[in-house]
Amino acid sequence: MPSRWRRGAPNRKTTRLGTPFEVLLPLQFNDGRDVPDEWLADAVFEIVEYVGAASYERQRVEGHWRNAGVTYRDNLVRLVVDVPDTAKNRQWMKAFKKRWKDKLQQLELWLVSYVITVE
Repeated sequence: MPSRWRRGAPNRKTTRLGTPFEVLLPLQFNDGRDVPDEWLADAVFEIVEYVGAASYERQRVEGHWRNAGVTYRDNLVRLVVDVPDTAKNRQWMKAFKKRWKDKLQQLELWLVSYVITVE
C-alpha cells in the first residue's frame, strides 16, 4: 500500500478545539407553571455577554429521571456554548449552572462538556 494511505503517520498533528458545553433548561417549573420566555432569553444573553456567542435549540428535549422513587418528565431546551477549555471558563459555567438551577427552582440542572479533537 502506498505510504500516503497508511494510518497513523508519525507526522500527523492533532488540534484541540474549544470545549462545547450543553445546558438543558426546563420549559416548566416543577409545579407545572411555564418558565417565562424572557427568563430563557436572559440565560442565553448571559452566556453571550460572557463568551460572545451561544446556540439555543427551541426543539423540545424530553428528559426522564428518578428521585426518591418518583419518576419525573421534563420538557427542556438545549443551550450550547463553545469556549476555550480553561479553569476560568469551567468555573464560570459551573456558577452559571448554580444560578439558573436556583432561579428555575430545580433539584438539578444538566450541564455537560465535551472534548473535541480534530485529527
